[in-house]
Amino acid sequence: MSLTVPPALLDAAERGPVDDAEFVACVRDSLPYAWQTVSRVAAELESSGADHADNVIPPPTEAERGQLLRALASDAIRAGLERHFQVKLAFQNCHRVAAFRPAAVDSDAYRRFVSARGQLLNQSPELRNC
Repeated sequence: MSLTVPPALLDAAERGPVDDAEFVACVRDSLPYAWQTVSRVAAELESSGADHADNVIPPPTEAERGQLLRALASDAIRAGLERHFQVKLAFQNCHRVAAFRPAAVDSDAYRRFVSARGQLLNQSPELRNC
């Protein structure tokens, strides 16, 4: 299961649309490693003035790797994180997540990161099973 949904939030979802802040809080509480990783990359982006920031640190355990995979593989979770942090997320290899400024989505750096070439160049024997 990706998220641990509080009963009140589940009740709200059964009645209709849910508050974005409540959804993002559920993600934060359910997937703490993913939240910390995206938070860190977004903070690095904010403080750097660069067009993007990139995480290259593999998760310490498979459980944490799973959290990052679940967060970034879900359209709803990824979009919620992007809205909350006001970034565009890009993802490679079970741990390599980058945060881009929305204005940089049409940049060479973004296109390189999300390209087939970028994916292939980011492969290594250690990452083959992720």
